[in-house]
Amino acid sequence: MFKLQALTKLLTPGIGVKRWLLLLLLGMFLVAAGCAYAALVLADVHLIAAVEPAGEWLLGVTAIILGLGVAAFAVVRLARSILAPYRKLQQGRIIDVVYAHNRRQKGMKVVVIGGGTGLPSVLRGLKHYTSNITAVVTVADDGGSSGRLRREMGVLPPGDLRNNIAALADDENLMTRLFQYRFNTGELGGHAFGNLFITALAGVTGSIETALVETERVLNIQGRVLPATLQDVNLSAVVRLPGSNRTVLINGESDITHAGGQIDSLRLNPPDVQAYDASVQAILHANLVVIGPGSLFTSILPNLLVRGIAEALRATSAYRIYVCNVATQPGETDGFTVADHVLALERHVGRGVFQVVLANNAYPTQNAGSNTVYVQPVPDHHEILQRYELRYADLTDAERPWRHDPQKLSKAIFELSEQERAGSPLKSVLIES
Repeated sequence: MFKLQALTKLLTPGIGVKRWLLLLLLGMFLVAAGCAYAALVLADVHLIAAVEPAGEWLLGVTAIILGLGVAAFAVVRLARSILAPYRKLQQGRIIDVVYAHNRRQKGMKVVVIGGGTGLPSVLRGLKHYTSNITAVVTVADDGGSSGRLRREMGVLPPGDLRNNIAALADDENLMTRLFQYRFNTGELGGHAFGNLFITALAGVTGSIETALVETERVLNIQGRVLPATLQDVNLSAVVRLPGSNRTVLINGESDITHAGGQIDSLRLNPPDVQAYDASVQAILHANLVVIGPGSLFTSILPNLLVRGIAEALRATSAYRIYVCNVATQPGETDGFTVADHVLALERHVGRGVFQVVLANNAYPTQNAGSNTVYVQPVPDHHEILQRYELRYADLTDAERPWRHDPQKLSKAIFELSEQERAGSPLKSVLIES
């Protein structure tokens, strides 16, 4: 009964389907008639006495060619009619959209771990290579719009989740721009629309997991975005104050970098929060895991400190890359080299979490401004060179050189992955960009 109703709707006048179905049937009839006529001629059966055998062959071949042409035209127009409602979500020619979609669907399974502004940068580049992307995002943010919603509504901070969902969507899509719109005045001043949307949807559906799935569907994203944990978690840091050996305990992510000192250690509060199972499973089944880029202490480590994440990274068979930041961050990584970033990760989560370090080796002055301090390379003969593969490349964005260029970064990541799968030696070499 249901199938009959669906067929009746499909054949409703005015929806542009029946005419192309009829034309398709006509094309198929012409092909069948041409083949049958050619078979009769081959069997020396002549239906038209006045026509020479060569002419009869020509009639049969003409009918076949004409039928194929009519059928092909009907299939194209039928596809356009059926796909019209979905075409609004994609730009470009149908064949280009289908080709790109299928190529991305067959791409490798990639997990990217981080938060802040760094993670969306790498996602914008990776989504052109594969649709099998999972972003595992920190939920320790307690400042800005996310912090307000977290305190007032009791939800996981949606800001990093929102930014990464938007990064996996079409940047030019109106819904994506609406999702990133931030109110400037009134009681909603400072709130991003996407934060409010995710919070409201979590209330309607009863869970942040369902809210994220529905949000991803609305924006038609290439991949998925998952929280590192579903539990309420905060950051605490022991900070060594400048000009003294005195240390203080700072609670709350937004206050850590404002202390103005050097971060000695970081921990989660509570310390035993468990990883979201879907995030762990994504890591275990990945072909490639990318850690970073992002703020070392407030975007990357909050994920790795969640119980189950570092363990999954050690257990997975995926190739694991740590992407070091292009520039140091005031109040967080002042004076850090690439080696200092790696050593800080080791102090907090131990070794074996990643295999290769990808770092920038270009230090442009144009557009850099006076506040940009680039992260310097690993010193010669440093101890980490014995434990990790090290790769350098120009990863800087031309307009904002303190950040990664999404295309350069994704290209370098996939070159690393391809060379690793091919069994090429990777130790401390330069990627040509």
